[in-house]
Amino acid sequence: MSTRLLTVDAAMLLEEAAAKMHERGVGAALVLTGDRLSGILTERDVLRAVATGGVAGTRVGAWMTPDPETIEPDDSSGHAAAVMIHGGFRHLPVLEGGRPIGIVSIRDLMRVTIDDEAPRGV
Repeated sequence: MSTRLLTVDAAMLLEEAAAKMHERGVGAALVLTGDRLSGILTERDVLRAVATGGVAGTRVGAWMTPDPETIEPDDSSGHAAAVMIHGGFRHLPVLEGGRPIGIVSIRDLMRVTIDDEAPRGV
């Protein structure tokens, strides 16, 4: 789980949010209303906006996924993987007390799997 979260506002220009994602090298930004999660903007959402010609002057709120699936910090990596596989997405916000504290990516889950499977001493 990454705890260095990129957060944006639904009113932010999509171009600005995409630039922030690129600068940070992340595939998703959490969209907050105050300190509460209201959506997630992923690289897929940005690609969809570009592909349909809907980028110029549009806001994050028009392209984000509202009310995304979430997990809690004590949920297992297996549970996170099942939620992501069944939902067809690659980023999963982690909430504690209703507030975002992290995000799990499919890459994070692969690291856990590879660490578990790697021969000792490698």
